[in-house]
Amino acid sequence: MQVKSIALLGHKDHGKSTLIGSLLMQTGAATKVRIKEAEQYSRRLHKNFEPAFILDSFAEERLQEMTIDTTRAEIRHKDLAFALIDVPGHEELIKNMISGASYGEIALLLVSAKRDEGIRDQTKRHLFIARMLGIDRLVVAVNKMDIVGYGEGRFEEVKKGLVGFVEKIGFGAGNVAFVPISAYKGENLVRRSARMKWYRGKPLLDVLYEAAAKGGRKQDGALRIITQGTIPGRNGELVVGRVASGRVKVGDRVSILPMGADAKVDEITVKGRRSGAGEVGENVAMRLSGPVPDGMRGTVISDSRHKPAVSDSVKLRIFVTGKFGDGMTAKFNGIDIQCRGIRVLHGISTTTGDVVKSKTAKVLEAVEAELRLARKVPVEDYSVTKELGRFVLYRKGRFAGIGTVTP
Repeated sequence: MQVKSIALLGHKDHGKSTLIGSLLMQTGAATKVRIKEAEQYSRRLHKNFEPAFILDSFAEERLQEMTIDTTRAEIRHKDLAFALIDVPGHEELIKNMISGASYGEIALLLVSAKRDEGIRDQTKRHLFIARMLGIDRLVVAVNKMDIVGYGEGRFEEVKKGLVGFVEKIGFGAGNVAFVPISAYKGENLVRRSARMKWYRGKPLLDVLYEAAAKGGRKQDGALRIITQGTIPGRNGELVVGRVASGRVKVGDRVSILPMGADAKVDEITVKGRRSGAGEVGENVAMRLSGPVPDGMRGTVISDSRHKPAVSDSVKLRIFVTGKFGDGMTAKFNGIDIQCRGIRVLHGISTTTGDVVKSKTAKVLEAVEAELRLARKVPVEDYSVTKELGRFVLYRKGRFAGIGTVTP
């Protein structure tokens, strides 16, 4: 069964964990033991039954009613499985949010319909980060409709408040859907709600299913294998790595970058068995003709005719999480590279999507910048190959930002 990853986004207390708990119950994915445990915790805290407690793993999360770390849960619908990635909504946990969202293929944003909650700056930042990380399909669930009397007017008000922003940051109108729900009451999740007859669309799971059908990773891209190193084999050293795009076959002529060495693929092993080819998403072990260069971890094996650029200077869009300056390091495909300098070209507001003149890298905002590295690396636009278009920046051991390569 094919698995689609969904990143749940949204401000704290807007109901992400509650939604997953309700979906786990309505789809039969939550065991009776887990439900009973959640009921016991709810009683212990003198609360009505809280579906979120089915998901939250840590006792302190239940007591504080917040999700501390990225949490995963899986549900099934028709012929698909959805891996729901619940990311923290608190501003101080933005690193965890970025880590979780980076695995998502589809973004599911929760916005509370309550008038004292609604659309917040953090709501928009989550959307900005998701689009920056390459997620191009968005479902907006307007939650807590039970609290506003299931009124169509409030749903349309929230929708109107977001449409312009999501289009400005790059979500295509045909890839965005809005669904009114009550996660706590379980309304309009798996079946259409009788309380919102004015809503003529499908329930949330069906909308997610349709969003999943629009995607799918291209198999026909140029070959890109991100190497993890070498291991000994029966007939010589094997290079191991993950196929990020394209397809590799025995007999192919390939290039090893950034070294520029050329080789031929003599043998491929997938899941411990000899194979004639390696496909997108598979981990492969390959015996190559000729000597294997030292320091293979983090290098790229590409089609010898269609190579990515190799450079020590890259243009990035960076979401800033810490102070820039001397002592910065870029992590790229598992290797650390010292930075020789960074030049900010202009800023971008993460809450409006507008370009700003300031060249100061402000925390929780974004910048377009040129990054100079101490060594050359193979790079590609993030929209083409994620693995060759993403850098994580650190300064003196502290997370400073995440950057994606732009044209």
